[in-house]
Amino acid sequence: MPCEGCMDRDNVSTGATMEFLLLGFSELLRLRVPLFLLFLIVHLVTVAGNTMIFLAVVMEPSRSPMLFFLCQLSAIELCYTLVIAPKALLSLAGAEGSAISFLGCAVQMQLFVALGGAECFLLAAMSYDRYVAVCHPLRYAALLGQGLCLRLALLCSLAAAALALGLTAAVFRLPFCRSRRIDHFFCDVPAVLRLACTRGYGPQLPLLAACLLLLLLPFLLILASYLRIAVALSGVSPSVGRGKAFSTCASHLAVTLLHYGCATFIYIRPKSSYSPARDKVVSLVYTNVTPLLYPLIYSLRNKEIRGILRKRLRRKKIAQVD
Repeated sequence: MPCEGCMDRDNVSTGATMEFLLLGFSELLRLRVPLFLLFLIVHLVTVAGNTMIFLAVVMEPSRSPMLFFLCQLSAIELCYTLVIAPKALLSLAGAEGSAISFLGCAVQMQLFVALGGAECFLLAAMSYDRYVAVCHPLRYAALLGQGLCLRLALLCSLAAAALALGLTAAVFRLPFCRSRRIDHFFCDVPAVLRLACTRGYGPQLPLLAACLLLLLLPFLLILASYLRIAVALSGVSPSVGRGKAFSTCASHLAVTLLHYGCATFIYIRPKSSYSPARDKVVSLVYTNVTPLLYPLIYSLRNKEIRGILRKRLRRKKIAQVD
């Protein structure tokens, strides 16, 4: 049942003229300046780190499948932070939050969900890469050729974009109440759904379906890959060999746990447990801290990335000396 004071969505011009207000962290007026500076530094370091890895891998003439997927992951994280961070910084710059148009809110949600979903599918593809590398090392190049990697990368992006479009369309077809204040620093799905003038769990169904396809399905594929790896390594001796094999998966496991830990907390739960203040903190980690940590994790744990970066730095030093 629609609530009193809902906007008339039959008016064709409504979407063009309507605006939402992103409250952001407007309740923390005294901390706005330090938070703005902190977010700005994190944003700049995230952009620099992911750009560095992306360019280093792109400029490498011979790339392994894992490096190819890592390059795509860095591109996703780079776009991810550019979609979220500017509006978050604007909401901190203004004492009463930051205005965003109806269309702008829909586009931001579409991009956010599409990029997050693409990352989920990409992590599943990377887990398959680790399975082939550990369980079929002699057939690694044959099983994961360049053509297959390209098709997997394209499939990840297209599937996530299609599902994100369906979810965004379902959310923005709902009637919204007069209160257009979004208690968040970006147009996240649960925060926007709070403004819907409907009762019951009907509006939650598209979000539930998207979570099943974007979160649960890739997670099950990742779990299946690592179960196969564990079974294959259970008969390997000595334990040093198992440790060496699992060390090649450490970076991917760390990134997967970070990504799914935050995403599961935010999206896979009942509507009654929604808490704007708590969600903003978790979303802050999910959208700002994890994209910052990914380049650090892969730079420290992945020998190929460390080797490429050292090689690029040596060439830069030689060029400066010449």
